[in-house]
Amino acid sequence: MNLLAKLGFSTRSPTEPSVDASSSSLLPQGPDEDIPAPGQQFAQFGAGCFWGVELAFQRVSGVTKTEVGYTQGLLHNPTYEDICSGTTNHSEVVRVQYDPKEGSYEALLDAFWQRHDPTTLNRQGNDVGTQYRSGIYFYTPEQEKAALESKDRHQKLLNRTIVTEILPAKKFYRAEDYHQQYLEKGGRFGFKQSADKGCNDPIRCYG
Repeated sequence: MNLLAKLGFSTRSPTEPSVDASSSSLLPQGPDEDIPAPGQQFAQFGAGCFWGVELAFQRVSGVTKTEVGYTQGLLHNPTYEDICSGTTNHSEVVRVQYDPKEGSYEALLDAFWQRHDPTTLNRQGNDVGTQYRSGIYFYTPEQEKAALESKDRHQKLLNRTIVTEILPAKKFYRAEDYHQQYLEKGGRFGFKQSADKGCNDPIRCYG
């Protein structure tokens, strides 16, 4: 299917029926309706290329599962190639599942701020594009409050304005399998990086 069709701009003739509301070419922007494991909670963060961000969260105590994917965009079932085109407005994110009895949401926020530069708009280092924007996507009012308060605290430590967006978590599209736990599995160069809890080894962004 070409990009226009996926965006819902059909090439049908005037005599053909309209696209049904359930068509996969439409643009669902509802909340993330996936359900975490019993006793667990979800959190979602965008902080540049999701490979290194995921490994940072894998190392946080209380995190029981991480997945990388795409959210906040205009396209249903996007591919990595779609995201890289810069036309879909998706953000590369890590969806974190964590046990609040073993680790706090505030600890996740700390890992988020430490991992990236929240003052660069649509950019982290040499990675440039809207998919690399800084974002916290909350699931509950409590997460929203904690995120806003955390942002205010970190702003006082910086001399440049934080551009992190704080928005409700939207539908999460899991990225292709080869992106999942990419650096732990060896990354581009085949050198595995530790995902052990509390590990402080420098993260090599591409492996």
